[in-house]
Amino acid sequence: MKNTAVRHKVFLSGLICVLFILSNIFINHLLGDNVMQSAKGKKAVMIIASNNFRDEELLKPKEVLEKNGVAVTVSSSSLKESTGMLGAKVKPDILLTDIRVADYDAIVFVGGSGANEYWDNPTAHKIANDANNAKKIVGAICIAPVTLAKSGLLKNKKATTYSSTVQDIKSGGANYTGADVERDGNIITANGPTAAQKFGETIVKALSQ
Repeated sequence: MKNTAVRHKVFLSGLICVLFILSNIFINHLLGDNVMQSAKGKKAVMIIASNNFRDEELLKPKEVLEKNGVAVTVSSSSLKESTGMLGAKVKPDILLTDIRVADYDAIVFVGGSGANEYWDNPTAHKIANDANNAKKIVGAICIAPVTLAKSGLLKNKKATTYSSTVQDIKSGGANYTGADVERDGNIITANGPTAAQKFGETIVKALSQ
């Protein structure tokens, strides 16, 4: 009888563990579906340099966004095919000058060595400011946060950037944190290609709220 009782207790303990694991899987599945549903139908425009954008900083966040139901448009200062620093070829969908901020839920500036073409670009500054004023998600990765800093968006905001441009965003009033990805309200910044996946996930989360 004693052995039977012990086996019964072991069986019940195992059953409880299995049920606990299954319930967690079910809850996580539901939460994942909720993120998908709340991000589905949203629109983002990703702005790349006319040449030498950073491949992962476009392709990884774009993949994450599209996987979660976000429609992504790629924009640049030229409609000619742009070549990434690692060789990716991308033909932009629209010109930078044709971006209508009202059409999008998120504006994302992609990094790479060519991204400095937007640092002092009045059109890029206006897009960033219009998006911020409309409470859209504004993102920038690698050296692209400098564009936000020079637009005035990072003043007194927590932000991160590529190591070579830390002083540039500080000069724009940013509170540099050194994080891989930093979010302060509707503004999301990331420090480079290794943070590209997390950058995309953070944008999806912001769009889902």
